[in-house]
Amino acid sequence: MENADKVYVDLREHLDKQAVGFPATKSGVELRILKELFTPEQASLALYLNYQPQSAQDIFNRVKDKDLTLKKVKGMLEEMEKTGAILSTEKNGIEHYFTIPLLVGIAEMHGHKATPKFWADFTEYMAGGFAKSFISTKVSQMRTIPVEKSILVEHHVATYDQIRDVINNTDGPIIVSSCMCREGAKERGQPCKVTTRRETCMCFGDWARHFIKLGLAKGITREQALEIIRQNEEDGLVLQPNNYQKIDFVCSCCGCCCGILTMRKMLPKPAENWAHNFYASVDTESCTACEACVEKCQMDAIRVEEPAGYAVINLDRCIGCGNCVASCPSEALKLVKIEREAVPPEDSTDLFKILAEKKP
Repeated sequence: MENADKVYVDLREHLDKQAVGFPATKSGVELRILKELFTPEQASLALYLNYQPQSAQDIFNRVKDKDLTLKKVKGMLEEMEKTGAILSTEKNGIEHYFTIPLLVGIAEMHGHKATPKFWADFTEYMAGGFAKSFISTKVSQMRTIPVEKSILVEHHVATYDQIRDVINNTDGPIIVSSCMCREGAKERGQPCKVTTRRETCMCFGDWARHFIKLGLAKGITREQALEIIRQNEEDGLVLQPNNYQKIDFVCSCCGCCCGILTMRKMLPKPAENWAHNFYASVDTESCTACEACVEKCQMDAIRVEEPAGYAVINLDRCIGCGNCVASCPSEALKLVKIEREAVPPEDSTDLFKILAEKKP
């Protein structure tokens, strides 16, 4: 190993102890990714960061390099945030910086300025080790919330499971951005089979401020956000926000392009390790076997049973998105609330702490 690579190996080992992880591979593709994200000097500084937000002053107080001043440390942190390698949150008027996972996090923040080589390395890394780390956390990094048309009054749905409540109650700002997964699929010559629309994913609060600050997106109104969500639901996209109660982002995902859904679909029982509070149920007497639900399901969780002639839900695969319910012309489908509700952690720090605890 070359001396120039040592700082990146050290950083990889450090990031592997953070949320989700950053596992090593035989090819060293993860080091190539880190080299695009961090200069050697930035990589050395990033060793003092973790998933818990810290001010530049707090980080500087721990740095052992005597050549670094507080001004330089703050400047380096700002540059790392600009490249999407780390993120910050404001506390009492002061920026606090923290590490973020490769997915969901760096891929979205860095994606707008990433080189084609980064995406090639990212794809290789997903297949070569990171995907296993992503799906092996104690809780899922994201979760599913149902589309509004599938929710009944008697469900008593929590605010964090109702996207319109989130939009109406957010302190703002709100931004909409192009779906990185759909953009990448088009570049690979595999355009989305579910929608032609690209601007489907939204951010709120700190995440939105980050995109606006870097000139990557403009703020939108609540009315515009609600209309985008309406169209996303109409297209049959799965609403996937972060898995903590204060929602920072919500992706609207398809089963053909979304990296997270496609990873989950490869599992024999994807519903087992995915945060969701509902599952679909069929009234077999009302079902006409029209297969509208089969077409809308992004998780391959529904089939029409022959010769009986009605839809059957595979509960090992159903993540309770409600798209099948909303699309059923005979109203034969409904969502059933899971007996033990999956309550998300309070905030990102709580979630990242859990994600850093590896499964055996």
